[in-house]
Amino acid sequence: MHDDRSLVEARLKRVLEERIRPAVYPESVPLEVAVWHAPGEPVPVAEGLAAVPEPIEVGARWGAPWGTSWFRVTGTVPQAWAGKTVEALLDLGFDENMPGFQCEGLVYRPDGTPVKGLNPRNQWVRIGAPVAGGEEVRLHIEAASNPVILDYHPFLPTQLGDKETAGSEPQYTLTRMDLAVLDENVWRLVLDLEVLGELMAELPVDSARRWDLLRAIEKALDAVDLQDVNGTAEKARSHLTAVLSAPAVPSAHRISAVGHAHIDSAWLWPLRETVRKVARTTSNMTALLDDEPDFVFAMSQAQQWAWVKEHRPEVWARVKKAVADGRFVPAGGMWVESDTNMPGSEAMARQFVHGKRFFLDEFGIENEEAWLPDTFGFAAGLPQIIKAAGSKWLLTQKISWSQTNKFPHHTFRWEGIDGTRIFTHFPPVDTYNCSMKGSEIAHAARNFKDKGVARHSLAPTGWGDGGGGTTREMVAKAARLRDLEGSATVAWETPKEFFQKAEADYPEPPVWVGELYLELHRATLTSQAKTKQGNRRSEHLLREAELWAATAAVRAGFPYPYEELDRIWKTVLLHQFHDILPGSSIAWVHREARKTYERVASELSGIIDAAQRALAGEGARELVFNSAPHTRGGVPAGGAGTPAVQDGTALTARAGGGHVLENGLLRVEIDARGLVVSAYDIEADRETIAPGRAANLLQLHPDFPNMWDAWDVDEFYRNTVTDLTDAEEVAADGSAVRIVRSFGVSRVTQVLSLAPGERRLLIDTEVDWHETEKFLKLAFPLDVHAERYASETQFGHFHRPTHTNTSWEAAKFEACNHRFVHVEEPGWGVAVVNDSTYGHDVTRTVRTDGDRGTTTTVRVSLLRAPRFPDPETDQGVHRFRHALVPGAAIGDAVREGWRINLPERRLTGGQEVAPLVSVDRDAVVVTAVKLADDGSGDVVVRFHEAHGGRAMATLTVGFAFDSVEVTDLLERPLAEAKEVNRDGEQLTLRLRPFELVTLRLSPAAVIAR
Repeated sequence: MHDDRSLVEARLKRVLEERIRPAVYPESVPLEVAVWHAPGEPVPVAEGLAAVPEPIEVGARWGAPWGTSWFRVTGTVPQAWAGKTVEALLDLGFDENMPGFQCEGLVYRPDGTPVKGLNPRNQWVRIGAPVAGGEEVRLHIEAASNPVILDYHPFLPTQLGDKETAGSEPQYTLTRMDLAVLDENVWRLVLDLEVLGELMAELPVDSARRWDLLRAIEKALDAVDLQDVNGTAEKARSHLTAVLSAPAVPSAHRISAVGHAHIDSAWLWPLRETVRKVARTTSNMTALLDDEPDFVFAMSQAQQWAWVKEHRPEVWARVKKAVADGRFVPAGGMWVESDTNMPGSEAMARQFVHGKRFFLDEFGIENEEAWLPDTFGFAAGLPQIIKAAGSKWLLTQKISWSQTNKFPHHTFRWEGIDGTRIFTHFPPVDTYNCSMKGSEIAHAARNFKDKGVARHSLAPTGWGDGGGGTTREMVAKAARLRDLEGSATVAWETPKEFFQKAEADYPEPPVWVGELYLELHRATLTSQAKTKQGNRRSEHLLREAELWAATAAVRAGFPYPYEELDRIWKTVLLHQFHDILPGSSIAWVHREARKTYERVASELSGIIDAAQRALAGEGARELVFNSAPHTRGGVPAGGAGTPAVQDGTALTARAGGGHVLENGLLRVEIDARGLVVSAYDIEADRETIAPGRAANLLQLHPDFPNMWDAWDVDEFYRNTVTDLTDAEEVAADGSAVRIVRSFGVSRVTQVLSLAPGERRLLIDTEVDWHETEKFLKLAFPLDVHAERYASETQFGHFHRPTHTNTSWEAAKFEACNHRFVHVEEPGWGVAVVNDSTYGHDVTRTVRTDGDRGTTTTVRVSLLRAPRFPDPETDQGVHRFRHALVPGAAIGDAVREGWRINLPERRLTGGQEVAPLVSVDRDAVVVTAVKLADDGSGDVVVRFHEAHGGRAMATLTVGFAFDSVEVTDLLERPLAEAKEVNRDGEQLTLRLRPFELVTLRLSPAAVIAR
């Protein structure tokens, strides 16, 4: 037989595009359109419906950036269409290639009932099937003219990312507003041909199945009269019946399709727009569930569910019904799909506490999976948190974006720092926006790395990022792929159903130990410094507010602010979303975030002050409140008292210029350039700074990544560096040293000081930053031979290598830490601690002269200046605090990290305050003391082993209590409770390395709510 394959395939493409698809709607009549433009921010639905619109024609421009326009469309169904299926086609000016990134709309009936959302891949509204003819049509569209930020030429700086700078130029052209007849036979023919054509393209050219499909398609095309597609579509479909009914082979890969709409809680749009995106998507999905009995839709992020409940009660009612039917599924059990690298221990725990509790309270549903398809890497402490929240599975897709190394598994057990293992799945479809294309399904089957031992994978199906969700076309394609020869099989299933099948299918998968590092988006650890500082500060203020409010409630009858703390936690958790905290959202988002963090700080400071005053009582005695989990200056952790007086710090002139700071423990030399050329540990008789090198060295790099400006820093940035060694001023400032430098159009002021009686050099840095596409680092070259270093993460720390033996190690050239980085040789180490930075790098070199020792350089990432999506990223004044801690063991690093983030609070009062709970060893760190969320008055204490070893811990409880329970993060008793021995007011228990424990103590006296 002659090879005419290419001829038939080309014929299919053209006939589909030019003849068959246009025949889906063979008849149409225009609708009358009028519009009212809301003058400012979005208005309530009733106001939009009641507004008086003005006529507008198709072809007219509309929609200022971030505006809202209310369209009213009216018309009459022609009598001649009686018995036919009729839809309104409402094209606001969509680009079909940009679902979720363009204008969108929500359609209402005149009574305010939402119908469905409109987006570039979902432009229809069903009028009747069939119609009687003569029906009056009246619909209202709440249309959002969200501008395109990420365009075909991506990453171009734009002022459109903030309403304050976006201007008023109309963004869209009204394209089509018609009533049209839907020919369902032609619509089905399109899908038949798409599914078979896409499958055919993925099969080997020499396979019999590919040629069977080719011949069937050829016959179907022969049956289509191109001048009468609608009259011949049914006959054409009959030629495809046999190939569409051929079953899949028994060994076919099995895909669980989960209806999905990954909605970024903020990104290239502000938070207020996400509220509307969620309403549009949920309206669409509940409507699709009514039409498609096999379809299942899952939505994560309890915050987004809460938005629907608060802002769209009429949509919420439909959602609740669909949940009750088991087909609209709460997923993930987190407040938002957060970043997991930067949130602190308690914040990461509270993501699950607040997320799971919302779904339990609203629906009685317990989530067992963490659902994080788009998060930028996963911290090594996360498995224990997932388990402690009562969950056992994790799904993500983003690791497939790694640039250098291909992850070796799609299904595996992920082991965290304490040994906890979580069954984890990476969908091999490699997208969280699967649209059921044949190429996607074939890629999932080919790409699946666990073939031969497992055969199940998951495909999140629906348009995402900006929402939209699953379409009826995707559902129809999935139906054809349910059991089709040559393809993987597809079935709609819930996340739980998938994980149960996958775990049964693969009971002993391989294990991956440590962080799931994304080899991309490394700069998200630094971009938008004030957002990151706001998060860190809020986390520690929340710790203080809970600690002192709980202590005051037990000791002084202080009214515990349950509602206020719950609301503030949810606000902070929302801003940990994986495009807010990472600094990858538009200017509007970060402008609002800064204001939000200021309000949070003010409110929490008020709670802290009121609780501490209730505890201190009346009097003139100066008290220091210690919120840190370690005794400080003689004041116990979680208590208040009078600190011990320490000897002072001497400041003298240095020979050759500069200054010397000394406090009996450290002797620090600062040269005439304002650089630290010596940090001498007097007790250990050990120099900290590498020979011939200088610490406190600011270094400036060019920073123009190949893509994803706010997200990425590419390794070639290191090829060029400018050491900022010129100083305008190096002068004594009391007992400290003040240094001023200028570079470019920016200015840095630093104050270096030694605290009396402390082995730490404090470095306060103020940067008035006005650079563009630059990266600012703060370097500490240390005379330490270390092949690995410790980096703090949630509820512990883990180690990364300092060498680059393999491509996996080399790829980690920028990484995340929380409060400290620690390097050591046996018996002596150094910590670098911080109050608000996350990004860093650690490198090692061997000196070729002198002692041939090893220099381990720790560099802190301070600031960047990308221009997309916020062209003014980080411009302005920033303040950072770091400390260099020579002679630090890992326990010192832990303690100093807490200290720099929880400064002492001083006030006058009449009495010292004993801790509510104290622990007998520094290795056991209390991360939370609070009252139980249920308002019972029980005291909840959360702690973990922080040094990486075993510990026998004794907790002394500073109040009378009746009982103690070991609980999960949601404060529920554990079925397999850890053994806790009680002896009066003391509780003793054993902890394994990094083990996390939550205790619930029931006070003997009732605490009033």
